[in-house]
Amino acid sequence: MRSRIASRVYYGWVVAACCFVVTGVLFGMTYSFSVFYDSLLAAFDASPARVSLVFGIQTFVIYVGAALLGAALDRFGPRRMLLAGTVLLGGGLYGTGASDSYAALVFTYGLVTGLGMGCLYLVAYAVVPHWFYRRRGAATGFASAGLGVGMLVIAPASAELIARYGWRGTFRTLGVALAAVLLVAAALLADAPHHVGADPSGEFPEDRSPGDGRPASDGGAAATSAERAWATVRSPPFLLVVLGWTLIYAPLYVLVNHVVPFAATVGAEWAGVLAISLVGLTTSGARLGIGVVSDRLGRIRIFVTCSALMGVALLALPFARAPLALLAVAVLFGLGYGGNGALLSPLVADLFGADRLGTLYGLASVAFAVSGLLASPLASLGYGTLGTYLPVFLVTGVVGIVGAACIEGAGRLRGVT
Repeated sequence: MRSRIASRVYYGWVVAACCFVVTGVLFGMTYSFSVFYDSLLAAFDASPARVSLVFGIQTFVIYVGAALLGAALDRFGPRRMLLAGTVLLGGGLYGTGASDSYAALVFTYGLVTGLGMGCLYLVAYAVVPHWFYRRRGAATGFASAGLGVGMLVIAPASAELIARYGWRGTFRTLGVALAAVLLVAAALLADAPHHVGADPSGEFPEDRSPGDGRPASDGGAAATSAERAWATVRSPPFLLVVLGWTLIYAPLYVLVNHVVPFAATVGAEWAGVLAISLVGLTTSGARLGIGVVSDRLGRIRIFVTCSALMGVALLALPFARAPLALLAVAVLFGLGYGGNGALLSPLVADLFGADRLGTLYGLASVAFAVSGLLASPLASLGYGTLGTYLPVFLVTGVVGIVGAACIEGAGRLRGVT
């Protein structure tokens, strides 16, 4: 069936559609944790901090798992990685529904489900660049736009299921349903153009070729490829990318976790809740549009601009004390986050090549784990100490802009804009 499809359309778009689905499942489930929050508080008689820790552990496992599994993606290909992620995600969610203790919840939801999400994350972001060069930004923008759709579908569906069947039945249902959806995506996904008879010549100029996501069959060639990847990881441009991503994503974790409490301090908590939804909607649309624009204006340049925009939004946030102003900041942030998110893996591919992309992208993703662990707690500490969000948001905004400058520096060192 895949070969028949490849004879009619460029199969890279089918791969992008599969990654759209994977992205939707991944982030739709990740950002639905708050829907289960009260149920988990009551079921395990745990403090809010302990329940929140489960989400923190899962976030850490996703990105550290991606770093550890990146080489496996390069070796075994995205189909096997997606199948492994499907089994772990489905089994982890089903097991969460059967958890009878806090420790079991941490294991099933934090570790098993988190590791499955790490597999999905690699497939969602590190596969499409192997199929595209000329339209790399547009294709990855489309694939990553599944984030917004997943957030819009899975969270409300989870809330409705909880009302009808309770949180345990909901986790079991989601485990089976989402695994079934991912199995369909795995059936259509292909490891490389030649596996389905696709012709990538329209996407790649003569001096470039699509990576097939696997090392060469010759042992010496594979070793050389691994050596090049290790040399890249130690290079100043790569280290600047990791540092830049760590700083750029501080505004995301601070905004998502603190915009509602901040809105409550100015008597507009409802606007803070709506702001989160607006970020999701704006992000999804921006990923589609900015991806196309970046193919014409330069993907590194657009990535830097969008990343800086996230920081600018945090600088404006403490002064947005009216509901409309707060929502306007959310839209501004969503535009920046959308363009940034659409171009994460293209940035790595453009700077360092698509060879060993799974390894390089996975290792760079450690930045998200570090930022996720540190940014929000430090913001909470700052607010608790100072009693105001003004310096917290201002410092976070500056940190994000410095991160964008790091990416600009990496591009200059590599001679890529």
